Amino acid sequence: MKLIKVSATDSTNLHLKRMLQDTPLEDYTVLVAEKQLQGRGQGRANWASESGKNLTFSVLKYYKELQARDQFFVSMAVSIGIYKALSSLQIPELSIKWPNDILSGRKKLCGILIENIVKGSFLKNSILGIGLNVNQESFDSLPNAASLKQITAKHYEPDVLLIDILLNIKKQMEFLEDKKLMVLEKEYQQQLFRKDIPAIYTVNGIEIEGTIRGVNKEGQLLLEQESLGITAYGFKEIAYCY
Repeated sequence: MKLIKVSATDSTNLHLKRMLQDTPLEDYTVLVAEKQLQGRGQGRANWASESGKNLTFSVLKYYKELQARDQFFVSMAVSIGIYKALSSLQIPELSIKWPNDILSGRKKLCGILIENIVKGSFLKNSILGIGLNVNQESFDSLPNAASLKQITAKHYEPDVLLIDILLNIKKQMEFLEDKKLMVLEKEYQQQLFRKDIPAIYTVNGIEIEGTIRGVNKEGQLLLEQESLGITAYGFKEIAYCY
């Protein structure tokens, strides 16, 4: 595992991709930025982070024989790795919000942006972008965000936390590489936010009541509605209502 630190960059994902274009990089090359100027979340969302108070980093991961159709298991492995690292800190009410946000209660602690490179029918590599709110104490424009410090009133050492997260992600990736996909799927489903709890969602601008029953192997959310049974929804097709 090679760790590279920079004081500032536009996006750790973009930075790592530029490096990869210029020179060969080893598996588990990690780029960490003290300040990220154009952090990105899922879709076109921006990731706001105060300099030096959080963790913003990206990990390069290569694969040998991972089918492209199984790429959502990468998201599962990363989510579970972070979940387990935070569980060891006794962060309360942890869950994984589909597809891969980490929550404490209803507050978002961590966002993950995974960019995959596919070659033929196989996944060649991934850039695993992670933003974790650690010691930041104010999220004025993001009412659903929170940091570890806000949740627990404790200060955390980002460098120590980074190593623990990386080791946990690597452990989960070993299940992926050993083709033990059911291990990842079972753990992910167990920690899924709002699973088996009736709630309100928005589909095509219309509010509906439904119950999350899980996520399929393609990464679609399985929502059960009284009149329709179980329907699979892709990202951007359905939104949570708080």
